[in-house]
Amino acid sequence: MEEKTKLTGSLAYPLLFLILIWAIKLVEEGFGLRMGFLGIYPLHIRGLPGILFAPLIHGDYSHLFANTGPLLILGTALFYFYRIIAFRLVALAWLMTGLWVWFGGREAWHIGSSGLIYAMASFLFFSGFIRKSVELMALSLIVVFLYGGMVWGIFPLREGVSWESHLMGGIAGFVLAIYYKHEGPQRKKYSWELEEEEEMTAGGNQPDDTVTQEGIDRDQ
Repeated sequence: MEEKTKLTGSLAYPLLFLILIWAIKLVEEGFGLRMGFLGIYPLHIRGLPGILFAPLIHGDYSHLFANTGPLLILGTALFYFYRIIAFRLVALAWLMTGLWVWFGGREAWHIGSSGLIYAMASFLFFSGFIRKSVELMALSLIVVFLYGGMVWGIFPLREGVSWESHLMGGIAGFVLAIYYKHEGPQRKKYSWELEEEEEMTAGGNQPDDTVTQEGIDRDQ
């Protein structure tokens, strides 16, 4: 029951975000609006609001469909395994990716959630190996299996695709995996490891006790 509740809670946040971006797209299409101006336009003041709003805006339904699955799967995995720091990770990945694209992207409007998707995929992949947790490394391998092909998205291979958002998102995920390596889930230590640590600690204290005792003996 506890696991079911945890999974439901982890699924809720990505779903809420998906409802939001789909609602924005439906409003945009329903009223004949074009919200691309809310994207990131590098090194221009008019493009600064995009740091906050670009992940909410998508070019068309195919663009939105392509991002929906990864947002749901990776977002759920992030909130399930890294619940304690998940909100901070998403917020920082969102801002870091947007800011870096604003500084280093091409002169064009950059929109969509793919930068955030790359950040989550990168974090989940690298964090598992950095933490040396069997469970989290298994998650890393699942991410590679499902989304390993995303690596090609960080190169300027397709016209009209913001590869800069992909690259900056990937870098942001890697940086956050290192920065938060001591927060959130950690590798489980087995009983034999704990016993070894206790023996090392006890062994480490013994020389000090012996020296002290010898000093007392000599004084006597």
